[in-house]
Amino acid sequence: MLYKTSEHIENLMVSQEAVRKQFEVSKLELESGYAVDADPLREKEHEVVPGMINKYGNRVLCLLTAECAAYCRFCTRRRLVSDIDQGRIDKPHVNSWIDYLRHHNEVREVIISGGDPFTVNDDLFDYALGEMSSLESIRIVRIGTRAPVSDPSLVNCRKLDAIARVDKPVYVGIHFEHPSEITRATINCCRSLITANAILYSQSVFLKGVNDNYHTLHNLFNELLEIGVRPYYIYRCDPVPGATHFQVDPAKERHIMTMLRRKLSGLACPAYVIDALDGSGKVPVPLEFWDADTTHYTDFKGDEHVI
Repeated sequence: MLYKTSEHIENLMVSQEAVRKQFEVSKLELESGYAVDADPLREKEHEVVPGMINKYGNRVLCLLTAECAAYCRFCTRRRLVSDIDQGRIDKPHVNSWIDYLRHHNEVREVIISGGDPFTVNDDLFDYALGEMSSLESIRIVRIGTRAPVSDPSLVNCRKLDAIARVDKPVYVGIHFEHPSEITRATINCCRSLITANAILYSQSVFLKGVNDNYHTLHNLFNELLEIGVRPYYIYRCDPVPGATHFQVDPAKERHIMTMLRRKLSGLACPAYVIDALDGSGKVPVPLEFWDADTTHYTDFKGDEHVI
């Protein structure tokens, strides 16, 4: 995985250690503590046409690009992100997605992700969003991004207009890790998305030394709700090569989430989940209100995994 940052992130890295740790290359990336899988969520096994992944039947994930404005060092798709050859998507690829969706009316939801969809040219973004949302069978569109955090300028007028033209719900999931990422430029970007009729939610990952404490996450989730972003998921960091040093003790994660559940508004408290390592579901973790064995869990297929 190559190193890449944006001017916006570089400016934050100067004064914000929590941001610097997420984007700066560390020697710890070369010191994985145990064998890990480059594709732990088995996305490649569920790729139905190039760039389109169908793991759940009623919704598909479309990887519009392998590029991001800046590369998070804990990325689940380290195997893919920055790989130009693997991630080069054009209109013929999108047409193959459309053809698949026309023959699979059971798919009701499209998730456009990558990489970061806001890094692609305006024409491709407009075409992909417009063509897929125009299908009668598609009822919901989601866009996964970190652009409002990594480079708010990428959320430009052309892309906002493309979102505003969709006559179905468009949910934009924004990746946030720390309160210091909520800058004035990021707030303005979120407001622009809301003005374009997007519904905003956030996703976060527990990261050792970045956000693995109660006060950081308490502030993050409250501040997100205040700017119109609903905290949705917080994940355990996936064990991908080069990122295992970010993993937090599961018992510590569970304790933090228990304290947050006691104090936060229900709207501000995200679901704490593990993305099953064979790609079979996002499994909620029971908090300390329940006496449970949290060293094992069962995925959507009934298979047991050890944390």
